[in-house]
Amino acid sequence: MLQYASMKTIDHHFKKLILVCVRSRENSACCAARGAEDFFDELKLAMATRDPNVRVVQTQCLGNCIDGLTVVIQPDNRW
Repeated sequence: MLQYASMKTIDHHFKKLILVCVRSRENSACCAARGAEDFFDELKLAMATRDPNVRVVQTQCLGNCIDGLTVVIQPDNRW
């Protein structure tokens, strides 16, 4: 039987979370092949100077790589 650590609420100051897919795959379309890591670095730096209440993080596949570099803004659910 698997046991999971209980989830807890953490009080933080972030109003938005931006997820940037940086997934790399061989022989298929992926965000990494479209420059996702450079985009992530530039976006993270830009947001840190503009709005410290927005957190930018890397993530793996968000299932939308076929359409191009994938970014999700939460809690707005904007892709």
